[in-house]
Parts: sequence; C-alpha cells; structure tokens
Amino acid sequence: MEQEMTLDLREIFEIIKKRLRLILIVTAASTFISGVLSYFVIPPTYEAETSIIIGKAPSTVDERIQYNDVLMYQKLVKTYSEIAKSRTVAEATSQKLDGLISPEALMKGISVTPQADTQIMVLKFQGKNPEEAANIVNTHARVFIREAARLYPTGNVQIMDEAAVPESPVKPRPLLNMAIAFFLGIMVSLGVTFLLEYMDSTIKTEDDVEKYLGLPVIGIIPKNMNE
Repeated sequence: MEQEMTLDLREIFEIIKKRLRLILIVTAASTFISGVLSYFVIPPTYEAETSIIIGKAPSTVDERIQYNDVLMYQKLVKTYSEIAKSRTVAEATSQKLDGLISPEALMKGISVTPQADTQIMVLKFQGKNPEEAANIVNTHARVFIREAARLYPTGNVQIMDEAAVPESPVKPRPLLNMAIAFFLGIMVSLGVTFLLEYMDSTIKTEDDVEKYLGLPVIGIIPKNMNE
C-alpha cells in the first residue's frame, strides 16, 4: 500500500512538473487581471455610517432610568429599524435631496443594523462619491427621526454620531481580490492539468506500455539511430 501511494504521489508530481508552465501562466494571468480590474477598472465604493440612539440618558442627577425602560428601548430598536427602512422615509429623503437618489435606490442601498443588546442602531449607505454617501445617510437619519417622532410622539430618538465623509473606499479590495485570484488560478490550472492528463491516452514511454497494455518491453528504438 505504501509503495502504491508513493508511486501515485510521484506520478502527480510528474504531471504537475510536466505542465508547470501552464500552471504558472494561468495563475499569473488571473492574478494580473484581478489587479488591473481592482486598481483601474472597478470604480471605488465608499461607505458612510451614522449611529442613532433610541431613548435618552438621565438629564439630571436625580433622574434614573429603570431596567425595564432599558429593555423597552432595546425592543423598540427593531421597530424603529423597520421604520428607517420603510418606503415612506425613503421617499421623504429622496424629496429632501431634490431627487439626488430615487426611493428605490435608497431602499436598496441603505442598511439598518440594530446593535445587539443596546439602544443603538447604525445606518449605512454605500456610494461612488464619498461626499454624496455621507450626505445621503445623514439626511436619511434626520428624516427618519422626524417620521419616528410623528409615529411615536412619546418616543425619543437622537443622532449619536453623524456620518463623516469616508476617506478610503470599502470596495474593491485589491490585495484581497488578487489573493483570491491567485488561489483560484492555482486551483483552475491544476484542474485543467489533470483533465488534460486524463484525456491524453497516447503512449509516450516504455513505462506507459507496461502500465496501460500490460506488455513487457523487449526493446527500445532510440530517436538517434547512432545511439
């Protein structure tokens, strides 16, 4: 069994060695193309985010917030997050931005994430222009607070941190893309290598005669008759 395994591994390495140029070319090409696309073709995408807190902190030293109130606010975060994603808020935000973005595009691009076990929710928006992304998410947050106050007059919703203009894009990530392309190139090239080897049924050496035909080799005709 050990001998068979050794022979199998030896054959695998021989196959890889025989088509090493193909493997290197495919891997290098996929990595190069990924780098070109990431750096020069795919436009950068910027993400701006703002955080909103549901409820309020005590305004005086004597005022206290009960534990039940905290639990209530945490449950309300999910309700408010659905309001933030609603078409009503999206249409009002689009109108506030003078049609800079359509309600449909805003509903598709905005993400609202309640933070677990907190009274905080985070609004994020991704866009091609960093200033526009920050402006859109900040406007959406203000419109949401206005609509939330209309629906829940007794509620308390405040912006904790306004979105700043993002300095660097979140997509694409060239180094990550190139690393993925590198490994994919290796996997694809190895797959093609073994597929070509499997489809190649020609007999090239005396070892192939013994292996595939089961016949002993009684003589070899050299390529150079002078040998």
